[in-house]
Amino acid sequence: MRRFPTLIVPALGLALVLTACAGDDEDTEPPSTPTGVTAQAGSATSVHVMWERSSDNRAVTGYEVHHGSRKVAAVPAARTMVDIERLTPSTAYAFTVRARDAAGNLSAPSAAVPVTTPPATPDDDTPPTPPQDLRGTVEGTRAVTLTWRRATDAVGVTAYDVYQADSRVHSVPGTATTARLTHLRPGTVYTFTVRARDAADNSSPDSPPVDLTTASAPGSGPSTAPTGLTATARKGAVVLSWTPPDTGAPVKEHQLYLDGAFATTIVWGTQPPPGRATYTFTVTDNPGTRYTVKLRAKLPDGTWGDFSAQRTVVVP
Repeated sequence: MRRFPTLIVPALGLALVLTACAGDDEDTEPPSTPTGVTAQAGSATSVHVMWERSSDNRAVTGYEVHHGSRKVAAVPAARTMVDIERLTPSTAYAFTVRARDAAGNLSAPSAAVPVTTPPATPDDDTPPTPPQDLRGTVEGTRAVTLTWRRATDAVGVTAYDVYQADSRVHSVPGTATTARLTHLRPGTVYTFTVRARDAADNSSPDSPPVDLTTASAPGSGPSTAPTGLTATARKGAVVLSWTPPDTGAPVKEHQLYLDGAFATTIVWGTQPPPGRATYTFTVTDNPGTRYTVKLRAKLPDGTWGDFSAQRTVVVP
């Protein structure tokens, strides 16, 4: 009988060691609670919710937006904003945001942010006028502030939406005429436009664009982006004109991107044209088709430089 303890104890010890090893790989730590949560009524039936990124001991994989105890939206970690739609006009809501990691751990809810949707305007099908006099100020390497002149609307502007590269990146109330954008990349050219929106969810045309270049990171060289890009659409073609970057040697190649995707390489051969460059490409899409275009140059060391500002054209 005395032999049983000497046999059982090692077996228990082994089980304990194995359990401890398994526990070392288990992620039980939730992400940090999202901060900076805002909720802005974009129309009588929608609210735009934004927040700051959370952190995690491994990685945040997504965010959940809740109204009370009900989850109303889920987005991947790359997004920090979402539109909550199909809401009721003239109704008070309160939203919270939670971060989620790969192990399914949820952060604590953010502070609840109240918002009230405006009254419905079912007979309003007239969009606001586009905001005018859009201007911007660069704030170091990662932030800019935009200002504009108020738009007008038959009923009233409920929100202004800021777009970059045809993607909405920020929204502010209809009473605001300024927006601050953060988490930008150093030494990068950004093209911003603003649209006004009313309670019937009519959106105005784009404001005139503004190009802003964030400051370069310490130790990095000057921007290598083409400058002064213009894009003019005519029947069956789009004409581009720009100034290549000053690289100390003639720029013989540029890459053209359409709607954010690589389209073609523009090559001039041994001797590119002096001064501004011009390139025309054919389009066969229906009138009203919208394109975004941008360029980057091949540098003397064989690498591709920074992207130009982006331009938007509509096929006539």
